[in-house]
This record gives sequence, structure tokens and C-alpha cells, in this order.
Amino acid sequence: MILKKEPRNIKIMNNKNSLDIQILVCMGTNSIASGGKDVLAEFESLLKNDKIAATLGKRPCHTGRTGCRGLCSNDVLVDIIMPPFGRTTYGHVSKEMVPKIFEEHIINQKPVKEWLIYTEKEESPYASFYNNQTRLILEHCGYIDPEDINSYIKAGGYSAFKKALTMQPKDIVEVIKRSRLRGRGGAGFPTGEKWEITLNTPSDQKYVICNAEECDPGTFKDRSLLEGDPHQVIEGIIIAGFAAGADTGFIVINPDYNLAIERVDKAIRQAEEMNFLGEKILNTGFNFKLIRRRGVKTFICGKSTALIKTLEGERGFPELTPPHSAEKGLLGKPTILNNTETFSNISIIISKGADFYANIGTEKSKGTKIFSLAGKVKNVGLVEVPMGTTLKKIIYDIGGGTIKRRKFKAVQVGGPLGGCFPESMLETVIDYEALKEAGTTIGSGGLVVMDDKTCMVDLAKHYLEFTQEQSCGKCATCRLGTEVLFETLKKITEGKGTPEDIQVLKTLSKDIQDFSLCGLGKTAPNPVLTTIKYFYEEYEEHINNKICRARTCRSLLKFKIDETLCRKCGLCFKKACKFNAIEWAPKNSARIKLENCVRCCACVDICEYNAIY
Repeated sequence: MILKKEPRNIKIMNNKNSLDIQILVCMGTNSIASGGKDVLAEFESLLKNDKIAATLGKRPCHTGRTGCRGLCSNDVLVDIIMPPFGRTTYGHVSKEMVPKIFEEHIINQKPVKEWLIYTEKEESPYASFYNNQTRLILEHCGYIDPEDINSYIKAGGYSAFKKALTMQPKDIVEVIKRSRLRGRGGAGFPTGEKWEITLNTPSDQKYVICNAEECDPGTFKDRSLLEGDPHQVIEGIIIAGFAAGADTGFIVINPDYNLAIERVDKAIRQAEEMNFLGEKILNTGFNFKLIRRRGVKTFICGKSTALIKTLEGERGFPELTPPHSAEKGLLGKPTILNNTETFSNISIIISKGADFYANIGTEKSKGTKIFSLAGKVKNVGLVEVPMGTTLKKIIYDIGGGTIKRRKFKAVQVGGPLGGCFPESMLETVIDYEALKEAGTTIGSGGLVVMDDKTCMVDLAKHYLEFTQEQSCGKCATCRLGTEVLFETLKKITEGKGTPEDIQVLKTLSKDIQDFSLCGLGKTAPNPVLTTIKYFYEEYEEHINNKICRARTCRSLLKFKIDETLCRKCGLCFKKACKFNAIEWAPKNSARIKLENCVRCCACVDICEYNAIY
């Protein structure tokens, strides 16, 4: 297992012999939403000031943008690289903080310690977040300008493609096969075998498709890759085209990913200008054009046959396989179809070799895997770890554990169709086979951490509502079965469940898995089955005792006022309740009228004396 503590190009940017000062502002979607544009504009404004320019003298000072660095919970992130401090990082930077950082750090050479989250000389949670990862795919994200092809080339970009042009297509396919890279979707089909099928299938036309639809709630890895390192994805697509004998590629992006679309469009134009795309690429006989398309924003289009249907102008219905898209895909022609993360691995494998890649991970799952780490965890963000890493390491060593010292309760692995595991399962490793045995898939790469305020029955209901909405309706088992699952779970969370409902959930879930056509139906019951398996007592409490231990199922909540704690202030009556559910008179304790209570919890939140429970 390989552990890389910092990307190789940090060493270039952190050249001790250079007098240049670099100010790098994270400009991913999350950072922009947190004020990243204003932060960058303020730094640029200060650099235009004549007095400041005179103070800096002949020392060049540059600003630059980067993509998402992964640690989204600390945005806006700003790196300042200058002697004698090397690389230092500020977190939660706002426009108002910029003048002080500029004056103290850059002009007076005294970093603002209270705002620093990383220096090269000190350990910190920020450093721990990165040092416990193996960042191969994310190596450039946060360190190169995603809108500048030259920034990517200086970091080694497109060297893998140039190398591939000197190889025979069958040899490229053989390298991918020997690396044992598996598709980074739910199925994990061997990438090299898929490419080999397309290469060996005779046809007058072949295609390459990159699936960047990513419609899973809580998942943002593809978006971050396209925003932070679009050329790496494009390079992988071009290599696939050359290996398969295709001359046309498509990259289909979630229509809500406006920044990713903007940067991919710019990257395609730049690659065309540099002749990495187009006619007679780099003075060879290879022609390849790449077309960006907006997706249709449906989860079902994660299925290859459904995505292809949308590109053909039809409704995104999945179809029976075989034949697979590698043999008969877009317009009936052989098509390589992989997702964004899979294509991001290609240049690494070609550059470093199949053996390098195959030495990372487990026996059957090679390389690294990116996860969107979200939920009740301190370090929310994007993480990359070798296959075989335990859930515990990701949540605690990288994620920093749960927030507000709440007790860990569960983690959902694999997105909205993934399974939910308790603390006793945290030694489970990230591996296709291990996760399948545990009752889930790697799926979209989502990891959602939950604390003891989460109701597992309500959580299963929430995800079944999503699945029901996303079902294309083609299979009766999925169309009707997910609706019955949702309604049964809803009944239980409202205190109307019966003991027989649990068996209904189990039996129906198995039928949906067995008789659904595509991956959505086959994995939709995972949240139900795993919560029943690992959190059975919560189902019993909802059904038999009519209580929700997490106190989130409102229909099961009843409110009372402890008169020994009530200060008779009337605040709950005056400012909290809008539904006439509280009676109060001066110098008297409040009283709750349960018949009017809508269980909004406003009175509980406003009471400073914990008198309402």
C-alpha cells in the first residue's frame, strides 16, 4: 500500500530557491458558494495597489485559482507559498480577512497564526486529513489551475497520451488489463476486458462515452474531478479512443454542474488548440473529437443502456444485456462507456505502469477509490484511499470522527442505494467483494456518517422515497415494489406499524432485487435490509412501543413541561409556538395542548432551562 503525503507538483511550486510569492485560492463550487470569488478579487485588488507594489519591490507575487482540495468543511482555503515559510494554508477565509493576511504574512512576513490551519513544520488536523490518504487521481486537484492547460502540462499532463501514441492499441489494452482496474461504478467490471471487447469487435464506427451524470444525493466526486482536473479526465477519454479505434467521444455531465460544464468546455477548446483533439493529432493519423452533452439528471441514467438511449434522443429506459455496450452501444456501434473516475485512472496507469497500479489495493480490488465523505463528520469533503482501507480509518483518521462529540451510530456506504452499517462493522474494508458480502456496493462512492440523532427507520424511508421517484417504471417490481416499501416504512414512522410489516419489508425487498432489470431496482432495498439487519430494535420500538429513540419521527413525539424546571417566563408561548398549542399566564407555568401541537420542536429549542422535554 502506497501512502503519498503530498502531490509531486507541490514540490515544484514550493521551490526554496524561488523568490516568487504565490497566492492560491480554492475555486471549487463549495468554495465559490462560501465567497471564494470575493476572496480572490480582494487579493488581486491589493496587488494592483501602487504602494503595495512598491513595498514588494522586485519580488513577483501571483494569484491563482485551484479546484476543490477535498477538505470542503474548511472553505474558503487559501495557500500562500513564499520563503521562508514554504507552503502555509488559511481556512475559512473571508473577504474581510484578506487585508490582514496580506499585510502581516506577505509584507511583514509574520503569518496570522490564529487563522492558519497548516504549515510545513507543524502537525495539524488539516495535515492529518491528507497524510492518511493516497492521492493519485486527486493529485492535481487543489494545486493546478483547472482552467489552464499549461498548468496541467507542467504537472506531467498529456505525457501519458503521448506515450500511448507510440504503442499499439492492443498493447494499451493489455496494460489496462494487467493493472486490474475495475470500473468505478457499482458493478466493478474489469475495465481492460471491456476495452478489449470494443477493440476486437469489427465496426466501421466506434465511440467512447464518459458518464458524469452523478445524480446521487450526497455524492460529488465526479463534479470535483471535472472542476479541479478536467484535462486528466479528457486525457483518459482520448487514450480510450485511440485504444479502441474510436474517433468520437461524448462526455455527459449532470446539467446542474454549471462550473464543471464551463471548465470542461474550456478544457476541450484548449486541447483542440494544442492538437490533443481534432484531426491528425500530434502529426499522427489519429483523429478524435470530444463532444460535451448535458445529461438529463436522472439516477437511472447511471445504467449504460439508459444513458445511451438519451444520447440517441430517446427516453432513458434501461435494456436487457447482453449485448453489452462494448459490443453494441451508441447507434448500435461498439462503445467504451466508463464513468469519470475510471477515466481519471487511465493516465496514471499508462505513465506509471500496470505493476505500479496493481500493487495498490487488495487481491481483487486494485488501485484507489474516491469517496464523498458527508454527514455528521468533522472533515466533510472528498477523500481518496487505497482499496482495502477500513471504514474506521476513513471516518476517524481522515474524517476526524463525529461532530460535537456525538456518539457514532452508522455509516451508509455507496450512495442512496447503499447499506447502513453500525459501529461493529467499521473494520469492514473498502473492497468490491467485502462490501457485497456486507450487503451493499461501492456504488457512487458516497459515505454518509450518522450520529445518535439519526433514526434508522426514518433514514430508510427517506432513501426509498428517492428511489421511488427515480424509478423509470419499466419493471413492475421496481415501480410498484419501491412504492409499497416506502408506504410501509412511512406507516411505521407514524406509529401505525404492525409486527407483520417487518416480514413484508424483507420479502418484498428480496423480490425487488431478484426481478428488477437494472442496478437501481437490484440495490434499492439495501437501506431497508441493512437497517433491519443491524438496527432491528429500532423497528421494534417504533412498532411495539410507539417511540423513536432519535426523536426525529414527529408522529411519535409527545411533549411535556417539567414544572420544577419551568421559570414561568412565557418565552415558549410568546415567541416559539405559532399554533396555539401552549397555554401560559404571568407567574404560571406553561402547559402544552397536545391536540394543537404539530411537533415542530420550536418550544424545545427556545427553552433555555430544558423544562420542555
